[in-house]
Amino acid sequence: MRPLTNNDIESELSYAYLHAVASKVGASCSIANRALDGNGIDAAITGWGPFPGGGYLEEVTVHVQLKATVSVPVEQNGYLSYFLSEIRCYNDLRADTISVPRILVVMFLPADAANWLTISPNELILKKCAYWTSLRGAAASTNKTGETVYLPTAQILDTTNLTDIFKRLSRNEILTYTQP
Repeated sequence: MRPLTNNDIESELSYAYLHAVASKVGASCSIANRALDGNGIDAAITGWGPFPGGGYLEEVTVHVQLKATVSVPVEQNGYLSYFLSEIRCYNDLRADTISVPRILVVMFLPADAANWLTISPNELILKKCAYWTSLRGAAASTNKTGETVYLPTAQILDTTNLTDIFKRLSRNEILTYTQP
């Protein structure tokens, strides 16, 4: 058996982050099976309403593509850049032919792995945070390897924003891509 690589640990911490946020709002968070993973879905989050300010749907699901990185993003006009190195993943996330909405969640970790997680009798601290975006409506890529995407700094994946995603989906709102 080999120990987990830093990339593996980054990935696992992003799952832990997603699960913690979903749990805090009373939502289900499940890791995708091999078939879903092969189609660009790492996890599914289901929330149950009614959602304050929401619509008539009282159960909504969103599929999540998770990424984690120690790379420092460029911030420009309220957006963080992230190079999505898989063009197939980019195309899956921007597809408008799917029934369950998809979002990209990118967790930015400190460069030094020693600073990723701190545990004490009073706190469990996972450093930095994750941001989310929908790539639906994003332009087709002319690149064969990947695409730089932009995550709004206002879209930290936290309990408020996850609840807002559920509320919007309960109104059958389509989450669409925005960029600087």
